[in-house]
Amino acid sequence: MKILYGTGNPAKLSAMQRRLSNLDIEVIGLKDLGMSIPEVTENGMTPLENARQKACAYYEAFHVPVFSCDSGLYFDNVPDEIQPGVHVRTVNGKYLTDEEMISYYSDLALKYGNLISRYKNAICFVYDDTHQFESMSPAMESKIFLLTAKPHSSVLRKGFPLDSLSVDVKTGRYFYDLPEQNLDQLAVEDGFLQFFKDALGQIR
Repeated sequence: MKILYGTGNPAKLSAMQRRLSNLDIEVIGLKDLGMSIPEVTENGMTPLENARQKACAYYEAFHVPVFSCDSGLYFDNVPDEIQPGVHVRTVNGKYLTDEEMISYYSDLALKYGNLISRYKNAICFVYDDTHQFESMSPAMESKIFLLTAKPHSSVLRKGFPLDSLSVDVKTGRYFYDLPEQNLDQLAVEDGFLQFFKDALGQIR
């Protein structure tokens, strides 16, 4: 089965293809379609609302099985009014580049100290007109990690800019220095895999 992942981000596509490699499906991205991609409004208040908006819009556009994901970044030690939530890249109405994200969040960590952080993730999968599945299960939530004020010295990892500020709580090492399969940020793999096993089991 071929399933469209509603993203144009090659890093996110590659990560999801790896997560779902044990399933009998082929995951493709929007750029693989070779078609005009519609602009999708993401104005939800939660990751799940945004994931649903994207998946439904892409299904209406292409009429193929499609899923979309969204995430929100949450800190334990900052005021509510500056919690990123689903607006990780948008600050005061401005959409940040990778470099601007690093600058903004490193300044935030400098002000409040290391930021106790977690990603809350959501997914919506539209198989056809009568089968739609969605989840924002804690099983897809990252473990706690730290965002620090000092970026890693390595070259920016395109598509995942905050990895250069992210530090593993247990080892004190930057995500850049951990084996890829050990990254806390990727601890959600089992959650996404189980989601698709359950959904596909209801379809087949």
